[in-house]
Amino acid sequence: MIDYKKNYEENVEKYKKMGYEVPKPDMIKTEADIEGIRRAGVINNLVLDEVAKHIHAGMSTEEINTIVHEKTLELGGIPAPLNYEGFPKSVCTSINDAVCHGIPDPTVILKEGDIINVDCTTIYEGYYADASRMFIIGEASATAKDLVKVAKESLDLAFKGIKPYSHLRDIGAIIEKYVKSHGYSVVHEIGGHGVGIDFHEDPFIYHYGKKGTGMVLFPGMVFTIEPMVNEGSRGVFIDSSNDWTIYTDDGGLSAQWEYTIVVTMDGLEILAS
Repeated sequence: MIDYKKNYEENVEKYKKMGYEVPKPDMIKTEADIEGIRRAGVINNLVLDEVAKHIHAGMSTEEINTIVHEKTLELGGIPAPLNYEGFPKSVCTSINDAVCHGIPDPTVILKEGDIINVDCTTIYEGYYADASRMFIIGEASATAKDLVKVAKESLDLAFKGIKPYSHLRDIGAIIEKYVKSHGYSVVHEIGGHGVGIDFHEDPFIYHYGKKGTGMVLFPGMVFTIEPMVNEGSRGVFIDSSNDWTIYTDDGGLSAQWEYTIVVTMDGLEILAS
C-alpha cells in the first residue's frame, strides 16, 4: 500500500527549501481516501453513461435531472449538487452560451444543433467524485463541433502533460496554449478544485498560466481539471435571475469537459470522467 502522507512528509521540505509553494498536509489523500473517491467515480461515470443513452432533441433539461437523480440513488449514491448552497437540482445543464451552473428546467427543451454540458457530482460513502461531459444534439454547426472537440483535447493534453512534482500552473499553460492556437479563449474566473472529502477543496486549478509556476503537485493530491472554452472572448457574467448560471459576455458558445484526477507516484489517474 502506498503511503502518500509519508511520501509527502519525506519530500516536502526539499521543495520548500527550493522556494516552491507546496500543498498543505490536508491536500494529500490516503490510499483509502483515493479508493473511496474511485468508487464514487464509478457511480458518477455510470450516471453520465445513462444520460448519454437517453439525451436527445425534444427532451427538457428537467428530464436530464430526473435521469441523474434516479440513477444516482439506484446505484447507492447521493447527487451532490442538490441543495448545495441552495442549488435546487441534482445536476448542472448548461446549453450553448451557458458556461456552467445551468439549472434544469421543464420549460428548457433541447433542440437540434444545441451543445450541452452535463455536470454531475456523486457522493458515495462520504466521498465525492465530479465530472462533466459535452453532448451535441443532432447535427450542430462546424464551429460548435470544433469547439467541443478542442475543449476535450485541451483537457486530455493537460492530463497527459502533467506528472508528479509538476507545477499547478503547468495545467493551465498547456490548456491555454492549445485553446488559443485554435482561435478560442479560456475562462479565467472559474476553475477546477480539490475534491474527494468535500465537494470543493483547495487548491484552485487555473486553466491558464505560466509553465513552471504555482504549487508543486504531490502524489496523493486529488482535484478536477475542467477547462471552460469560449468561442469568442473569455468574458462571462452571472445570470441575475438565479445567481447561479454563468454565460458568455458576447453570446458565443462555450464548451467544458471535466475529470477528477489523482496524482500518483508515477503519473496521473482519472477517477471520474
